[in-house]
Amino acid sequence: MSGSKVLYEELRPDEFVEKVNECPIAYLPLGTLEWHSFHMPLGADGLQSKGIFERLAAEIGGIVLPMLFLGPDIVLEQEGMSYYGMEKLSFEDGHPQLLEGSAYYIEDERFIDILDAIMHNLARAGFKAVVGHGHGPSTKLFAQCKEQFKLTYGLRLYSLWELGYQGEDGIIGDHAAMNETSLVMALRPELVDMDKLPSDGAPLSVWGRDPRVFASAERGKQIIDNNVAKIVAELKKIAADMPKGERGLCYHDVKSLLE
Repeated sequence: MSGSKVLYEELRPDEFVEKVNECPIAYLPLGTLEWHSFHMPLGADGLQSKGIFERLAAEIGGIVLPMLFLGPDIVLEQEGMSYYGMEKLSFEDGHPQLLEGSAYYIEDERFIDILDAIMHNLARAGFKAVVGHGHGPSTKLFAQCKEQFKLTYGLRLYSLWELGYQGEDGIIGDHAAMNETSLVMALRPELVDMDKLPSDGAPLSVWGRDPRVFASAERGKQIIDNNVAKIVAELKKIAADMPKGERGLCYHDVKSLLE
């Protein structure tokens, strides 16, 4: 395989061709720009899946796509305002509030249209399988489209849940609590500031086990290592059934566009 680069946007054409011929798997981080309490980055969902995908691509092959930050979620309409996901769930009934920085919502139908355009382009570029994971509602809708995209584009779709995740040890097991906080601590420790959380009481928009007590980079690393080992074993089986590609860089009738 060519070098250690695995991010699509960083590859030259020759590097891309070598990688897609060897292992035609694309990894799609289904991230959002969504409030993850006071201590976590807004892009926590995509940063987690991207970090895992970089590990998988380095071990198995394949190419990691840029994060898709738009995603579906539950919606509450109240007094002329729309509230999404944690903007409803983080507060008592009847008291939804805008969570600053959350900027990701898209309707299910439009999200599927975007996925369709992505799959069209990936099939055209030579990919045979797409692994997508990240924001919970995005991942569920992605998984629901697998038969549609297999029939339309011949692509096999997988979420990480299908490839070996185990309950609480998975990438998306809570919201800004022990699990997600530990994972971002392990992957991007410079982006987590536990001092931003209150020392006592219920922290805003933390759903799960208290990260102030249970989260750590060590726990995050263990979760990642355990899950990567399972997923690598499954992806190796999938990749073994894929024929090697024969794409190249031979062009003809080149028009001069020099000035």
